[in-house]
Amino acid sequence: MKLFSRRRNLALPYAIFLGIMVVVPMLLIIIYAFMGKGGGFSLENFERFINQPEAANTFIYSIGIALITTIICIVLGYPAAYILSRLNASLAKVVVLLFIIPMWVNVLVRTLATVALFDFMSLPLGEGALIFGMVYNFLPFMVYPIYNVLQKMDHSLIEAAEDLGATPRQVFLRVVFPLSTPGIVSGIMMVFMPTISTFAIAELLTMNNIKLFGTTIQENINNGMWEYGAALSFIMLIIIGITSLFTDSSDENAANEGLL
Repeated sequence: MKLFSRRRNLALPYAIFLGIMVVVPMLLIIIYAFMGKGGGFSLENFERFINQPEAANTFIYSIGIALITTIICIVLGYPAAYILSRLNASLAKVVVLLFIIPMWVNVLVRTLATVALFDFMSLPLGEGALIFGMVYNFLPFMVYPIYNVLQKMDHSLIEAAEDLGATPRQVFLRVVFPLSTPGIVSGIMMVFMPTISTFAIAELLTMNNIKLFGTTIQENINNGMWEYGAALSFIMLIIIGITSLFTDSSDENAANEGLL
């Protein structure tokens, strides 16, 4: 029991779990990514990605789909979050719960339900169905972060702007929107990156006719090409890291703008 006598030691189980489930898999991805067919250090997996048009084109296409999905989620999610933040607290909680409840259902079940919906309406499965399914599955991840920031916003700033003669449009553009930027950035992170790496939604909603980057990674690993699959995963990790750096800087700038 002396082990847990200090508060910092209470984090030891989490640190062990983090090391086994996060650090070790990431190290394995890095090791395999830089491993050649002979077992030694090599960059041939990355050269293959650059020289192979199919993988590079799939990667670019996946980024395009992710951008379209993210933009649609922002266009639909921000007004919804803004309206929710202005509702009565008890009513807002009920509506937010309605947004969250579908997330309790497995993503595959939700996607299969989308396939059934398109079949019922005699609509073709393809790129349109893919974007619809992406927006349907990831829209709550855009709504909730923005709503959470808007709900906790200091309303005295809005009152101060109104007292100084600002119009509703000016209040929104100069006070509300800048202060809600951290929620938008968080929503983008929670929508953009999973959209690039997902594969089940694309396979089901396009009858496996459209391939995303996550599908390419899955196929290589399932076919025993661990090194190349790890290299593709490592590229994804780099993108996530770069995006996180931009996200942190955007949050800091938004906070400074809000203070100004």
